[in-house]
Amino acid sequence: MSDEQDGRPLDGNGPPAGLPEPEDGGDAKGFSRRAFLKGAGVTVSAGVIAAEGLLETAPAAAPQAAMAGPGATPITLRINGKSVPLEVEPRVTLLDALRDHLDITGAKKVCDRATCGACTVMLDGKAVYACSVLAIDAQHYEITTIEGLAAEGQLSPVSAAFVEHDAQQCGFCTPGFVMAVTAFLKRHPNPTYEEVTGGLGGNLCRCGTYMGVREAALDAAKRLSARRA
Repeated sequence: MSDEQDGRPLDGNGPPAGLPEPEDGGDAKGFSRRAFLKGAGVTVSAGVIAAEGLLETAPAAAPQAAMAGPGATPITLRINGKSVPLEVEPRVTLLDALRDHLDITGAKKVCDRATCGACTVMLDGKAVYACSVLAIDAQHYEITTIEGLAAEGQLSPVSAAFVEHDAQQCGFCTPGFVMAVTAFLKRHPNPTYEEVTGGLGGNLCRCGTYMGVREAALDAAKRLSARRA
C-alpha cells in the first residue's frame, strides 16, 4: 500500500495498533482495495480493511483492557467533535453502534462485508469501512461521519460539488462516496481524473453515477483549493 492510504492491522490481544482505511481504492496501475480483499480473506474480527494492497503498522493507540465482554461494555467514542459514552458488546461494529445505538444514520448498511463502501466514515481523517471496525476499537480516534461535514448546516465543498454535478441517483451510496472523496482529497489536493478513478475504487454505486462522482471530486478539489488560497 502506498502513502496515499495505509491499512493498519489490529493487535490480537487488545488495542489497535491502528485501524485500516478503505479510502483510496487503487492507483493508476489498477491495484484496488477490492482485489486485495478478495485475495487476503480479511475478516471483521481482525478489524482489517485493505487499501491498495499492502499493510503497514502505525503508532499504537492508547491502551485499553486486554479483555472485555461478553456482555455490554462501557466505551466512549469521539464522534464529530463530541465525546459519546455508550455500552455495547465487544462484537458490535462501529457501523451498528452509530446506527442502532446512537441514531447517527448517515453511514449506510448495505453489503456489511467491507465491499461497497456505503458505510465509509473517517477515523483521524482517514476513510474506513465502519462495518469492519469494532466500536470498542474505534475509541481514541476522532470519528467523522457525513453529519459532521456540514458545519452549522452548510454543505461542505465536497457535498456541494455532488449536488452541482448530480453525482447521485437513489442516494444510498452517496454518504460513503462523499466521505471517501473528502478523505481522498486530503491526500490528493490536486488529483487527475485517473487518480480520482483509482482512489474511489473501493466504493460502489449500483446506479452507475461514476461519471458524476468523478467530476464532483475534481470540482471539489478546485473549491477546496480556492478556500485555502
